[in-house]
Amino acid sequence: MKRTTIIAALTAFTTLAVNAQTNPLTISGYVEGYYAYDFSKPVNNLRPSFTYNHTRNNEINLNLGLLKAAYATDNVRANLGLMVGTYAQYNLAAESDVFRNLYEANAGVKLSKNSNLWLDAGIFAAHIGWESAIGKDNWTLTRSIAAENSPYYEAGAKISYTSADSKLFLSGLVLNGWQRIQRVDGNQSTAFGTQITYKPTASVTLNSSTFIGNDKPEISRQYRYFHNLYGIFQLNQKVGLILGFDAGIEQKSKKSNDYNTWYSPTGILRYKPSAKVSLAGRAEYYSDENGVIISSGTPNGFKTWGYSANVDYSPYQNITFRLEGKIYDSKDAIFTRESGSSTNNNSAITTAVAVSF
Repeated sequence: MKRTTIIAALTAFTTLAVNAQTNPLTISGYVEGYYAYDFSKPVNNLRPSFTYNHTRNNEINLNLGLLKAAYATDNVRANLGLMVGTYAQYNLAAESDVFRNLYEANAGVKLSKNSNLWLDAGIFAAHIGWESAIGKDNWTLTRSIAAENSPYYEAGAKISYTSADSKLFLSGLVLNGWQRIQRVDGNQSTAFGTQITYKPTASVTLNSSTFIGNDKPEISRQYRYFHNLYGIFQLNQKVGLILGFDAGIEQKSKKSNDYNTWYSPTGILRYKPSAKVSLAGRAEYYSDENGVIISSGTPNGFKTWGYSANVDYSPYQNITFRLEGKIYDSKDAIFTRESGSSTNNNSAITTAVAVSF
């Protein structure tokens, strides 16, 4: 081979490598299949109605299949994610058909030349909670009751700021409602949200998120005030801890000075004996006596403990096998057995495989 040919080949290879590194467009994907077995053997093959992930019982199914395109330059960014699976089927059931397979669609522009200040608009992952729809990013296989019953997604506009050292993140949001892409008919209200995330060290994350707004038609307007607070602590190389607390109040009726309340404390402990194996346990409690978020129709309302334990195995960086046992224990008999009788307890085993690319 002539020297000039070798030089040309090396030049072409270098150009391709540089373009790959500087390409503002990236494509990624995520697939999570699962099998859940509910020992109550529900006739309709659905897990309890307050869960929106891993919902189908005794079926090999897809919780989430996601294909995402992300575009990012120094001053402009955009995201588009399309999804399928039972998460989309049940969690976006209230949305119109055109939106039910849309994970996110947003665009943003940088507002400051010298500061990391952005304005974004569209459909986003929610600014609330320590768990997301992307299972591999969560310490436990299934979601907490708090996560399942607070927004996973939201639509609106937000302004956000990240400090130069990346320790502080601030955001203010104008939203269409409580997990709403489109407002309910008759609702003319604008909702608002805030988020403050502070990372004083690499092993500590502290977060405070709020929501203020009405999610009902104007004729029955009831303002809701909600606060999500959590901390993520990496105690050492092997042990991590998440402590979270959700609390909310909502007007009992339009213009009322009386409020219904709900709250949920959650604790998750994770132990990683090796890079490939992870163990986690969770304890949680959810109290919603007046059925603001979870309506049980029972004398004491929804007052339920949850306990779970899971083991994860990741033979490669982009694949994880997961197994979890979970128990719910409620004050009232809110769960239904195969026979049709009611019980205070519910237990299930769930297994999943998650692949990202």
